[in-house]
Amino acid sequence: MTALRTDERVRMMNEFISGIQVIKMYAWEKPLGKLIELMRGKEMTCIKKVNYIRGILIAFGMCLSRTLTFVSLVGFVLLESVLNASDAFFITAYYNLLQRAVTNFFPLSITQLAEIRVSIKRLETFMHRVETQVQDKSNAITAPSFTKEDTVKENDEMISNDNINASQKDNDEETLVEFNQFHAKWNATATENTLSNINLKLGRRQLVAVIGPVGASKSSLIQSILGELPADKGSLKVNGRFSYAAQEPWLFTGTVRENILFGLTLDKLRYRTVVKKCALERDFELLPQGDKTIVGERGASLSGGQKARISLARAVYRRADIYLLDDPLSAVDTHVGRHLFDQCMRGYLRSELVILVTHQLQFLEHADLIVIMDKGKISAMGTYATMQHSGLDFAQLLTDINKADEKALVEQKSDAGDHVSLHSKTSRQASRTDSFVSLSSLADSIIQDTTMVPQETRVEGKVSLGLYKEYFSSGSGWFLISFMIVLCIGTQVVVSAADVFLSYWVDKTKNNADINNDPSDMYYFTALNVAAIVLSVMRPILFYTMARRSSIQMHNSMFRGIARAAMYFFNTNPSGRILNRFSKDLGQLDEVLPTIMLDVMQIFLTLAGVIVVICITNPYYLILTFALGVIFYYLREFYLKTSRDVKRLEAVARSPIYSHLSTSLNGLTTIRALGAQKALIAEFDNLQDLHSSGYYTFLSTSRAFGYYVDFFCTLYTVIIVLNYFFNPPTKPGEVGLAITQAMSLAGMVQYGMTQSAELDTTMTAVERVLEYDDIEPEGEFESQPSKKPPLTWPEQGKIVADDLSLRYFPDPQSKYVLKSLNFEIKPMEKVGIVGRTGAGKSSLINALFRLSYNDGSIIIDSRNTNELGLHDLRSKISIIPQEPVLFTGSMRYNLDPFEEYSDDKLWDALEEVKLKPVISEFPSGLQSKISEGGSNFSVGQRQLVCLARAILRENRILVMDEATANVDPQTDALIQATIRNKFRECTVLTIAHRLNTVMDSDKVIVMDAGQMVEFGSPYELLTECETKIFHSMVMETGQNSYDNLFRIAEKAYLDSKKLKAA
Repeated sequence: MTALRTDERVRMMNEFISGIQVIKMYAWEKPLGKLIELMRGKEMTCIKKVNYIRGILIAFGMCLSRTLTFVSLVGFVLLESVLNASDAFFITAYYNLLQRAVTNFFPLSITQLAEIRVSIKRLETFMHRVETQVQDKSNAITAPSFTKEDTVKENDEMISNDNINASQKDNDEETLVEFNQFHAKWNATATENTLSNINLKLGRRQLVAVIGPVGASKSSLIQSILGELPADKGSLKVNGRFSYAAQEPWLFTGTVRENILFGLTLDKLRYRTVVKKCALERDFELLPQGDKTIVGERGASLSGGQKARISLARAVYRRADIYLLDDPLSAVDTHVGRHLFDQCMRGYLRSELVILVTHQLQFLEHADLIVIMDKGKISAMGTYATMQHSGLDFAQLLTDINKADEKALVEQKSDAGDHVSLHSKTSRQASRTDSFVSLSSLADSIIQDTTMVPQETRVEGKVSLGLYKEYFSSGSGWFLISFMIVLCIGTQVVVSAADVFLSYWVDKTKNNADINNDPSDMYYFTALNVAAIVLSVMRPILFYTMARRSSIQMHNSMFRGIARAAMYFFNTNPSGRILNRFSKDLGQLDEVLPTIMLDVMQIFLTLAGVIVVICITNPYYLILTFALGVIFYYLREFYLKTSRDVKRLEAVARSPIYSHLSTSLNGLTTIRALGAQKALIAEFDNLQDLHSSGYYTFLSTSRAFGYYVDFFCTLYTVIIVLNYFFNPPTKPGEVGLAITQAMSLAGMVQYGMTQSAELDTTMTAVERVLEYDDIEPEGEFESQPSKKPPLTWPEQGKIVADDLSLRYFPDPQSKYVLKSLNFEIKPMEKVGIVGRTGAGKSSLINALFRLSYNDGSIIIDSRNTNELGLHDLRSKISIIPQEPVLFTGSMRYNLDPFEEYSDDKLWDALEEVKLKPVISEFPSGLQSKISEGGSNFSVGQRQLVCLARAILRENRILVMDEATANVDPQTDALIQATIRNKFRECTVLTIAHRLNTVMDSDKVIVMDAGQMVEFGSPYELLTECETKIFHSMVMETGQNSYDNLFRIAEKAYLDSKKLKAA
């Protein structure tokens, strides 16, 4: 049960870390923090029960031999036998030897057996899961063979499918994909099929366009060909190798070139050709180190368009018969999209089967076959010409979209969604402190001088006493700590007193047999043993309580640390590294550290008591004990110098395993489609071997240390025995006491020294947890009382930038990615933000939300945002992000985590975005569970959920960060219509993906290299602006498109003038 609770918490932490930027912009740190705290509470409840059982077992271990000795001796006396030294100390020695086996090893074996059983059962459950039977017809990680045809493809001319004569096509009628009454569903228990009655036959030299509304199962059709979605009924035949580009590009931490090659051998001619056909040449010129630039985790250092084209290049570089391209054109503008379609899909891949899922309907007339999907079925299929004359309703949509393509669907030449500017990318690569051992080893023989990623920082040297102080004081006050110290010392004093009293009682009986019948000694002995038992039970239970409170507090502090960290922290630390702290390191604090610490404390107090007792019998033993102590001290120091750093290395080597596993799971479909399973498994094995070698080295040093400790303890006992043999004392009780105490040292000292060293190394987990407690926060969540805005702020939505600059790094000397921006956006204005790649469009939104480091100021309705708390600011600005994020939980929680709105209002918001019918179909409605990452919803549906969130918040400022990049035209139109209706009286900032979406805006901000180069209405920028940058961007789309966009801008400008005059 504990493991299940831990898994739930770690899974939620993974979602939190992955979606941190959206969480910060929504100001949702607190509600998600409460959810994680709730999961943590359930986990700690299970751990508390386990720890109490452990505490009772430890107390049982200490008390068992003492209880048995007490019962035996008292029974011996009550039977009116004479208590002598040989009997008393034989019984004591016997039970002491028995104690280790019965109270230590036996319970430990039972506990570990139970844990092993749970682990094996979980592994068995996992191993018995149905495996995805992916047809291994893709290119495996081997060098492809190239033909002379590849050289021909270097030609810059666009070669149309129309140029392929009929005889060629007849010769290539080989069927590569054939669906026959195919039915499939993702969940075997689902009532409705994901795909129903699919009949489709596709051959070589075909370009097949798959279109349809959001949730039509277009991507599921691709997944079925890949073998990820098995057939429920019917059949599917795939003849040939396939390659795949996912809808959400999957990139790993490594160079751009490594992401494209993905383990294949470099063929320079083919590589250059693919780069050219995928429009990456200009990007390589802009990137700091060209195609050797390190890609951050999840492609953090690249724009959305760059990620999509790198993913496409990876698919195209591999030689295949079938190319499955899941909507790669949505993340790029029309100019680049046209290049990709003409040069790559219609040109370079002309001799293969290309299945293209797309929302860009302007390209349909050039497809050999159009497949229209709706609700998991093929609603229509045919060529462009036959579709136009089919009489179907959807044919009218095709006609409308085609006209829109000729007139209105004109977009800027630059890529959408540039994440950071060129300067930011350069700085970030130079300053990363990323320990992620990437998948670069897949092709490390290719790149010789690639920029390497620095290793994770680790503390060196001794663990300070201050660390122990922080650990205990984090969960307990000084009174409780003091009481615990007194309890521990008092317990040992009583235990040692009972042993000394037994020696006194035996000697007293020997000198006077009549005293054996005196009950007072038996009462004293009974009182001491009962007190020892009671205190021995209290000690571990109180200690585990303190440890649990410390663990809870340290988790909360660590979570607060990362929740309040700036985005810089997350951009320079892979999620695997952060997750490692919240899983393995926190697990050490929860379960391992308290037990080790309690063992060390009890053993060393016992050792102190034993040494004191031995020295009472013969003070000269102090010299021998001192010598032994010196030997142990140097032996321990020598051991710790190695084991401490080996343990730290083991912890550092663990992070890459988490990162590798997380990255591999995120890109599992791509990995299987490209046949890279073996290479990824080999990479995992390398990382596991590296970690295992560190762990094995640590275990080996521990065993060697234990051997030498046992040797010297045995020698110590032998010297004491020989001393009494050659110099017999007058009191036999002292002999028995000294020898039994010395005999207990051998196993105890070895275990104690090993545990003390283990404690020292395990405390590195506390170090690592406390590191995240000390992360510099990005700012206060709440405003100062004197600066706190009213609940109705902002009433108008006026935005003024005053000498605004932005940098992504905390160093004041780092380069600025926004430079001295000055502009004023009036209330209710609709403002588009455009610019070329690296211009700083997204950085401007970054500055508005204060996600990085701002200089200058942004003033909203006369309030300087630098003086506001982050939550007071961010909660008042709505955003529809480019990459929609949903969290595990209910739909209600995803819409309203603060529980501010009624169910009726939530249903109204869902109805506004046309999601009410979808959610109503779920049995639990608003309480329906969302899968991890929202995987049970399509990308378009997730985007609509984000729009519903914005509707609920009713803020006066809305930001759209290319929200319609990955949705079909119908969803795009729905979003645009909803924004016009619901946000009519709001200030709207839109990072433009299509120029036609901003031509009717009130104003346009034109960004270039982090500076605002133009600002004004689109019409004014086209007619009056001297710099002509916006004008040139529109002209680059072609004369016909320019004329149409000019008319749109002119009409909007004149309508605005009339409205103002009225």
